[in-house]
Amino acid sequence: MSPVIDVHTHVVPPGWPDLGAPGDPWLRMDSTTAATIMLGDREFRQITDACWNADTRLADMDADGVDVQVVLPTPVFFGYDRVPADAARIAAIFNDLTLDITAQAPDRLLPFCQVPLQDLEAAVAELDRCIANGHQGVEIGNHVGDRDLDDEAVLSFLMHCADHDVPVFVHPWDMTSASRTDRWMLEWLVGMPAETHLSLLHLALSGAFDRLPTRLRLGFAHGGGSFAYWAGRADNAWHQRRDLVGADSEHPPSAYAERVYVDSVVFTETALRVLLDVHGNDRIVLGSDYPYPLGERPAGALVRAAEVSSDVREQILTGNALRFLGEGPALPRGTR
Repeated sequence: MSPVIDVHTHVVPPGWPDLGAPGDPWLRMDSTTAATIMLGDREFRQITDACWNADTRLADMDADGVDVQVVLPTPVFFGYDRVPADAARIAAIFNDLTLDITAQAPDRLLPFCQVPLQDLEAAVAELDRCIANGHQGVEIGNHVGDRDLDDEAVLSFLMHCADHDVPVFVHPWDMTSASRTDRWMLEWLVGMPAETHLSLLHLALSGAFDRLPTRLRLGFAHGGGSFAYWAGRADNAWHQRRDLVGADSEHPPSAYAERVYVDSVVFTETALRVLLDVHGNDRIVLGSDYPYPLGERPAGALVRAAEVSSDVREQILTGNALRFLGEGPALPRGTR
């Protein structure tokens, strides 16, 4: 039987130190099974031991029928607003502690690292160190301050990943806070999909996709945000206002949808069908956003219940993730 692979889960390692700088993330342990992510003296998010306890995670995977998880950093720890040396230190601590968790079940938990993306040299150095140590890929935020994914240094990092056969998972983060979005989790409900949409359009309209090698394995969280649902509007603008919208890219935005993987955390079959129509059957991967409350539990419930062919279901639950991950040595026997 083909293994079910969840490419979008998060971790917060225990033993995270208080680095001492104002606003730095750290972990306040509230009990043996609960903690709070702190930003300096401000509470950011309450979490459970599913974020760090491999046994809890594995039990939930078994209950959900998931064989393998890709274990990603939690974006609040990226440290992109720090000087490069501090961000590199944060990344190294997080990455090494994550390996302590995934080493408890190396055939089921595949670690992705984080890097100090604000500095190309430091980001490449940490990526190379982590891949040598057993990480299977890298997660990056969708922007670094005002620099988006079409920034020259970020593109150089992505090209390095392509050259070294490293998959990249892009996660929205650091949404702009405003009075209109400070209620009802609107930063997450509106801001996150918009961030990913914005980044995909930056890659498409800047011509970055034309420059990046097609061998780059690039994945996006949360179904690629709102990109698939508004690709037609972007294409129309590309055709109608080439002077403003299409001058830098060879093709309209929707033509690049086949260049990226997007996960299945979209919650309705209608939304899933849009993803299949826009990105293609071979570009949708199972993702749950485990263990956070806006994720899908049981993981894969939508894909299993959707009225799609058995071949498409197998692609989403297994085959597409294997192509995204590549032939990494940590993939369990029988998954290649």
